[in-house]
Amino acid sequence: MGSEALEFFACDNTFRYEPKRITMEESDDLPINDGSWFEEEIDVDLKWSFALNSVLHKGTSEYQDIALLDTKHFGKVLVIDGKMQSAEVDEFIYHECLIHPALLCHPNPKNVFIMGGGEGSAAREALRHKSMEKVVMCDIDQEVVDFCRKHLTANHEAFRNKKLNLIINDAKAELEQRQEKFDIIVGDLADPVEGGPCYQLYTKSFYENILKPKLNDSGIFVTQAGPAGVFTHKEVFSSIYNTIKQVFKYVLAYTAHVPSFADTWGWVMASDQPFCLDAGKLDKKIAERIEGELLYLNGASFFSSTILNKTVAKTLKNETHVYTEDDARFIHGHGVAFRN
Repeated sequence: MGSEALEFFACDNTFRYEPKRITMEESDDLPINDGSWFEEEIDVDLKWSFALNSVLHKGTSEYQDIALLDTKHFGKVLVIDGKMQSAEVDEFIYHECLIHPALLCHPNPKNVFIMGGGEGSAAREALRHKSMEKVVMCDIDQEVVDFCRKHLTANHEAFRNKKLNLIINDAKAELEQRQEKFDIIVGDLADPVEGGPCYQLYTKSFYENILKPKLNDSGIFVTQAGPAGVFTHKEVFSSIYNTIKQVFKYVLAYTAHVPSFADTWGWVMASDQPFCLDAGKLDKKIAERIEGELLYLNGASFFSSTILNKTVAKTLKNETHVYTEDDARFIHGHGVAFRN
């Protein structure tokens, strides 16, 4: 990790997200005063704050700003480019929704390719499936993987699992050079922000020319698709959905509220084979296929998550924008490359 990192500075007991040059030695396990808050700018006129116990790690890698915070309400949280990515107390909502629907809709998933997923939670959930033989997790940022492996104790076992093949590389390049095909490909990528490393992995050309050819005949692709609330779903969610519709025969959008994200979140699942959404059959598969008990997802809750409210459903139906390298949409915020 480079020397340019993050500073959380006090201003009326609020810690804001700003770049500053510090050494790695100075950034490890930094204590902060009681009563301090982290502030995420969701939009130009909207901010989301939460109280901190300490800053566990902060820095700027080659690709993105990174912070691991110990918060009073959400436990340990991972923040990338100023955006909350995962919180210890409720990450199970996001990761169960990301991983299990696709694997349960597949007849017999044996291998998974995860784009991103550096914290290890997506791999953890995939490895719970008894049929799983191999999980490839490909993250571009060694620094993210290293300090998540160190600090996120819930994923220690997943990182040690012999079925996990951890690759540090650009997911696009890795998929291009691999000869094998996969039952499931997962997009557990950071949100598309201008100057961030991920936006090209949301484009039609990537889905069509690189990703889809790496799926088996009954393969399923699923990706996180950004905020999906009544006021936020037009940022990227509707565009990602419409873009994937140009490439796959069957496309399903679904949403869930994630408290630490302060919003409803969206996912898009796609295949050239139809999906079975029968709640009873899904519950049976959950009982038969998955080790341990899911905390959030069951057959009925997944089915209900596919029923979108009128506003969001209408937007998705009428969306015309297709995500391309030259015509991308971004959520509010900027990545390292934009600032440089």
